[in-house]
Amino acid sequence: MIERVRVAVVGVGNNTSALVQGIALHRQTGSLVGVRSPLVDGLGVGDIDIVAAFAVSERKIGSDLTEAIFMAPNNFPRLDCELPRADVPVTRGLVDAAEVDRVAAVLAGAEVLLYSAPSGRPETAKAYAEAACRAGVAFINTTSDPIARDPRWMSRFAAAGLPLLGDDLASQFGTSVVHDTLLRLLAERGLTLVSSYQVNLGGTEDFRNLVENPDSKKQSKLNALSAADKVQMAPLGYLSQLKSQKVAHLNVEAQGWGGTAVSLDVKLKVHDPSGAAGVNIDLIRIAAGALRNGHGGYSAEATPLLKSPPGTAV
Repeated sequence: MIERVRVAVVGVGNNTSALVQGIALHRQTGSLVGVRSPLVDGLGVGDIDIVAAFAVSERKIGSDLTEAIFMAPNNFPRLDCELPRADVPVTRGLVDAAEVDRVAAVLAGAEVLLYSAPSGRPETAKAYAEAACRAGVAFINTTSDPIARDPRWMSRFAAAGLPLLGDDLASQFGTSVVHDTLLRLLAERGLTLVSSYQVNLGGTEDFRNLVENPDSKKQSKLNALSAADKVQMAPLGYLSQLKSQKVAHLNVEAQGWGGTAVSLDVKLKVHDPSGAAGVNIDLIRIAAGALRNGHGGYSAEATPLLKSPPGTAV
């Protein structure tokens, strides 16, 4: 019987709620709806145990993980499954880099650290990466803050035999994936791109944070697109009434044979945290498989799941 992967998470927000609930739903029903890879390195969707969780919200600290994921401002809906108590109390997260050793001690029982805090806090991301390195734990950076793109971090993790995956999730079926597919389709069919734009609106706390700290996210979204020089990104918009849903509008203007005009407008509406969880479940298993097989550093298998893998712009 395969040993379950022991995972610690940073951030007890909507993305963690979607992940925890989705694993529970799979264990109870066996459903593979929305699952990209039933097995990764021999690990199934249900072969994941969350053994530690970090948050900075005073309301969530000390609560069981299965209670904290439903506390405001989280707004991802409850899935149709029973959620047994995890017996994983939420631990106070890093408030400054001096606490790295405290966090590293909590990570002692984990194999993988999933960094799922809001983007736009590069020093915090680095502090957790340091804690993972000290604890001998694989690190997954789901944010747009550059960790895996930093050669210094990659060298450290590779030398220690620890996997480092990142940066920034390419949501399972999100704006970047759909937009890039359309741009590539134009090129494959011989059309000439004239211009394109992307508008993203959401109601999660991550969207609220990114409205205030947009720089790294904008570059990361451009990294995910071919012909990015002809694509404009509108500033992210936060609308609380959307809750955990994201609404995206895409426009593509092109020219076909003889210079005739081609225009395409697409509206995409998804639950953003579901898109993250559908990717995180694979990244966790890729990281765990690499760790158990003694492969440190980056795993190319993760590239399709990321907006800004190593080698892309910071």
